[in-house]
Amino acid sequence: MMTVTNNPKLRGNPWAVLATLSLGFFMTLLDMTIVNIALPDVMRSLNAGLDQVMWMVSGYTLVLAALLVTAARLGDMKGQRTLFAAGTALFTLASAACGLATGPATLIVARVVQGLGAALLTPQTMALIVATFPATRRGTALGIWGSVAGVATLSGPTLGGLIVSTAGWRWVFFVNIPVGLLVLVLTFRWVPDLRTGRAHRLDISGVLLSAAALTGLTFALMEGDRYAWNPWILTLAAASLALGALFLRHQSRSQDAEPLIPFALFGDRGFTAMTALMGAIGAALIGAVLPLSLFLQQQLGLSAIHAGLALAPSPLVSLLVSPYAGRLSDRVGGRRVLLAGLLSFATGLTAAILLATPGAHALTLTLPLMLMGLGTGCMIAPLSTEAMRNVPAHLAGAASGVNNTVRQLGSVLGAAATAALMAVGSSPLDGLHLAMALPVVLLALAAGAVVAPTRCHRTPAPGNKAETASC
Repeated sequence: MMTVTNNPKLRGNPWAVLATLSLGFFMTLLDMTIVNIALPDVMRSLNAGLDQVMWMVSGYTLVLAALLVTAARLGDMKGQRTLFAAGTALFTLASAACGLATGPATLIVARVVQGLGAALLTPQTMALIVATFPATRRGTALGIWGSVAGVATLSGPTLGGLIVSTAGWRWVFFVNIPVGLLVLVLTFRWVPDLRTGRAHRLDISGVLLSAAALTGLTFALMEGDRYAWNPWILTLAAASLALGALFLRHQSRSQDAEPLIPFALFGDRGFTAMTALMGAIGAALIGAVLPLSLFLQQQLGLSAIHAGLALAPSPLVSLLVSPYAGRLSDRVGGRRVLLAGLLSFATGLTAAILLATPGAHALTLTLPLMLMGLGTGCMIAPLSTEAMRNVPAHLAGAASGVNNTVRQLGSVLGAAATAALMAVGSSPLDGLHLAMALPVVLLALAAGAVVAPTRCHRTPAPGNKAETASC
């Protein structure tokens, strides 16, 4: 049983907790995409080369992907609120260091520390929501939380363009400082300190193996296209996969102790299927946003701020729809809402591909972008809800770590595949069309997986001879 320590009257309101956690989560996800718009200004201001500023992006993503599983386990050990607050504080301090950077090296180091802060706080958010909300309202809460991921991904170019054009690239980082301080204050005021009441130990061997495997694989995926997938990149990818297999073997022998990844999670077919779909949809979102942003700037000649504004309909619609999508998931079933979202996003993106021609106007993409926003709002919300629906509270931290790691790796893989496809087109526009076609294929496959029949396991209901079915 979980106990709440130091719980004054104003602390523990579920919606206040959700708002605090979602704000911190949004801040870390936004920093994955918002800095892309600032790269040209950073290069000019710091006299940096392209490889250096790309590591400003890659260093953050690399650390975030590699440490999510470990951070989730640390949350189980030290308390999720403690890790969330520590991650927020570290992220905020690193943001200040990024904004004050005087050279490429200091900026890269600060971004790596920022990634560490993001890794510490991210998996705690889902675990705290599961522990705070009763099962009857968890779908709506996880729907709102999950929609933050989609809105943050889609709104990065818009907010980045506005900030860079009006205040300069340093404010892309400085803006995190007041937000981070607010999140810290609200965390200690409203978020309860949930503890399991028993001691935990950290699997050091598992930590080292998982960090090495995820770091190597993430690096190979991010840098493979830049180095033309030469032998050492392929060797690194193969070695990382081998380390991953060794990690899973180590975990299988540690299931009776305290593994980083409890295999009991994958006994729930809903968690397994939805987590896999989370990776595919993470890849699809990145694979749609990057080419569209480049099309508006390179093909239509829009400035960063105008390209960002042109993309704004998508995150705005997603933000409006997502709370209702989570509520609807509880009423009619998450899979139906998810399927509607997949079809809406795929339809909008297909229309965007057909309309993305040399003579196009940015406004012609408004309706397709609105359909994509509708799809995002209907996809992310039920994904999180269905994945965590049957996960026990004591496994919520581990489940959050696995779920977020798969989503992050999906985003990295999507970015790598997008870069490769844009390079093989016969012209820049053909490359953009080819890259945007990949998310359509991924979403079609995901829709097929959602409608595929699943076997239900029947178990006796507590205190009743009747059976209940769970799929």
